[in-house]
Amino acid sequence: MKPAIIFFHTIDVRLNTGPDICDITPQLTHLIRESKIENGHLSATMVGSTGSLTTIEYERGVVEDLKRAINQLAPPGLEYEHEKAWHDGNGHSHVQAALMGPSIALQIRGGRLKTGTWQQVVAINHDNRARKRSIEVTITGTSS
Repeated sequence: MKPAIIFFHTIDVRLNTGPDICDITPQLTHLIRESKIENGHLSATMVGSTGSLTTIEYERGVVEDLKRAINQLAPPGLEYEHEKAWHDGNGHSHVQAALMGPSIALQIRGGRLKTGTWQQVVAINHDNRARKRSIEVTITGTSS
């Protein structure tokens, strides 16, 4: 049996005022190559309470549809309890991020991320200001 490899890395992305969506698939693909893991598991977590990770078809229409849906789930401008305490205008950002979730888990097969043909991994900033986001990536598995 081959020994397991554990590989860690941080991806930093700059995102505009939310919801802003960025394709991070190329960075993840690069990390898989760098790790030399052929078969295993990739987990990634966005650090911060107003960011999230998911997969979509990263195409302009779908990106705009997702932004609209996010704003319909937790619209800016509603009365949020967070606003009463902090007065920072981002109560909706926290709720949006919580609904979407900060982490994603994906499989690696044959040295490649196991995604569908039109499926990309995206980072989302929900905050009411531009942010630099850190994404912690852990890749575990075996090499060939």
